[in-house]
Amino acid sequence: MKNVHEIIRRPLITEKSSAIRETQRAVCFEVQRKATKSEIKKAVERLFEVKVAAVRVANFQGKLKRQGRYVGRRPAWKKAYVVLKKGEKMIEFFEGA
Repeated sequence: MKNVHEIIRRPLITEKSSAIRETQRAVCFEVQRKATKSEIKKAVERLFEVKVAAVRVANFQGKLKRQGRYVGRRPAWKKAYVVLKKGEKMIEFFEGA
């Protein structure tokens, strides 16, 4: 297995992810593009010491950006929705704050 910090890049904290967190007990992460659902599940279980019920992923294509006559592209990325099992403690990112 790859390093868990390579698979899970960062948590995504947005209004949508906060709503999903409260209603569906799911947490959103930006993950490595080549990571599979089973790798993401193992990485979350290992890193946060919780049991995972399901993992859903969404791939996002990089947007085309222009600055005058120069054209560039943002990188493509992958988002994972990790649903925790019932009875598991919710993952808190701002516990010490």
